[in-house]
Amino acid sequence: MMGVRRAGRAEHVVGAVVAAALLVGAAAGCGAGEGAGADSGSGAAGVVRTSPIAGRLAELPARVDGAKIAVGDQAAPRTAQVLVDPRCGYCAKFEGAGGEVLLKLAAEGKVKVEYLLASFLDRGGASGSVRAVNALRASVEAGKFAEYQAAVFASQPKAKFTDGHLLAIAAEVPGLRGEAFDRAVAEQTYKGWAGEAEEAFEATGAQGTPLVRVDGQSVGSKNGAMFDAAAFAQALKAVGIGPADMP
Repeated sequence: MMGVRRAGRAEHVVGAVVAAALLVGAAAGCGAGEGAGADSGSGAAGVVRTSPIAGRLAELPARVDGAKIAVGDQAAPRTAQVLVDPRCGYCAKFEGAGGEVLLKLAAEGKVKVEYLLASFLDRGGASGSVRAVNALRASVEAGKFAEYQAAVFASQPKAKFTDGHLLAIAAEVPGLRGEAFDRAVAEQTYKGWAGEAEEAFEATGAQGTPLVRVDGQSVGSKNGAMFDAAAFAQALKAVGIGPADMP
């Protein structure tokens, strides 16, 4: 389940978080207007972590498609749209569970994943969401988006993303740091694109993050399945995504 978000970049309201029973605990989501709090960050400021499947992610292609970033084989038989805000703590929980499932399937050519990167939590620059989205967009140019994206969520701070933290995370992604990437982060080269991505997110009518949609329908939101890898794999299998022998 997820918090409530009212569309409109100028007016945000506190999201109402609805608890949902899950096998391993309670699951929720982020709504616009929520700030950094006990559940909105996965680690201390400056902590850097990488994905346990970083090696597989390094091989995944990504390209910019309007306000989205498409990961995987463009000829994949199915497409899953993923809506996340880099500063949403529940998005980090999703990326470490259901998100890994999706990216593994993308690496196998079973699905193309389209990321719509929101930044509604960045009220007046308070959370660093826009800075994170800018850096993520820059990583596409270096061919490192999938690996960097996973590392950014794994390294999500409790306070806010800073340029220094985003560069430190990038330093753990082989081949990402360089003059072009570092300059794009420092100068926020893609800040305008981040705004377009937020507008595209709002246009979907989504009420919060994280959210995964296949053929326009939400997948894994009920009972918090998206926060448990095995449960989310089953939810994907139910909509025809994944190998026949998926547990």
